[in-house]
Amino acid sequence: MAEPLHRKWTVQEFFAWQEKQADRYELVDGFPLRMMAGAKNVHDDIVVNLVAELRTRLRGGPCRPFTGDGAVETRPGQIRRPDVGVDCGARDPEATTAALPKLIVEVLSPSTRDFDTFKKLDEYKALASVETIVLVEPNEPLTLVWRRENAAQWREERVRGMDAVIDLPALQISLPMAAIFDGVKFPSAPRLVADDAAS
Repeated sequence: MAEPLHRKWTVQEFFAWQEKQADRYELVDGFPLRMMAGAKNVHDDIVVNLVAELRTRLRGGPCRPFTGDGAVETRPGQIRRPDVGVDCGARDPEATTAALPKLIVEVLSPSTRDFDTFKKLDEYKALASVETIVLVEPNEPLTLVWRRENAAQWREERVRGMDAVIDLPALQISLPMAAIFDGVKFPSAPRLVADDAAS
């Protein structure tokens, strides 16, 4: 398929094209956007820990984790690829997007920090099925957690320290911070989440 760069792509055109690409892309405002390549080991270690822990804790139930190879349609024609998510919808092996995403997790990086914490966050919050959004700081054991309280209201919480636990009542599980950061060697770079005087 030729790349129709003169007009916005449909979701179907995007996924047909994406199948032939070596890199991963999101569909943003109707146009393909290449995902960050070459993530650092610390980013990958956290993603692997999250997928493994979620798979273990959700085993036997209707929900299962997915990786950045999966996709979420945040609004009609807009495709995002969170680092980790949980889909509680019917599993279609031929589908290209999560049927009923309940949890979205993004591991922050210097190149995506502002984008992930602002633009994507609002898109994820607008998804009616999403109950929890977690942003993970890769440079220390710290997460920012948003939980849906009702259709229009979210509650934010900072979870800090290896002994802390992230409660996920929508999934009826919890995630120990020690499991998320298991074996992670924190880099010397400053943390990406700004200090919060209230925390």
